[in-house]
Amino acid sequence: MLVKKIQEINKNRVKILLENDFSFVLYKGEVRLYRIKEGESLDEKAYDEIMSVILPKRAKLRAMNLLKVRPYTVKGLRDKLSDGGYPELIVNVAIDYVSSYHYLDDYQYACDFINTYKDRKNKKKLIFDLTQKGVSKDIINEAIENEWSIDGDDLEEEQIIKFIKKSGVDINSVTYEEKMKLLGKLARKGFSSSKIKKIIGDLESFD
Repeated sequence: MLVKKIQEINKNRVKILLENDFSFVLYKGEVRLYRIKEGESLDEKAYDEIMSVILPKRAKLRAMNLLKVRPYTVKGLRDKLSDGGYPELIVNVAIDYVSSYHYLDDYQYACDFINTYKDRKNKKKLIFDLTQKGVSKDIINEAIENEWSIDGDDLEEEQIIKFIKKSGVDINSVTYEEKMKLLGKLARKGFSSSKIKKIIGDLESFD
């Protein structure tokens, strides 16, 4: 395999780009150890050792260290490792490794996320945030069903009341237009229409 380019990342690491546009990151000492030079062929034995020993070990350790700092979704950890220059097949090895020890679990992540933020975010916002983090729809729905429950519905009503108080609106004295404007703001925040109506009052034109 021809080494097309050796690109410096920082004083310690470089990116190796091969002829098939496949790339990976090594320390400069490893480049010297394996005698990797731009414009020359990479020794097959050296390549095999890099891909089967050096990078998998490093990616597993990197994944473990990342998870020690904070939880990640599968997608979040995958993106983080990819950003670090690890090839997809090495990323997969690291993901499988930490998943086998249950250090990486999207369902548990979703449950923890819901319990952490359900007093500040409504159900729609929680679902949106988890979707953005790469959690699958099925896992989100299961976590919402198990963790949101009646307590979550009560919390959403409390959030609506807090929003109304913060806005300085007196529901008992507002005009119809002002009430409709408030309804619109709450709907855009993601609160369910049934909860809004329960707190503010049922308006036919809100449907």
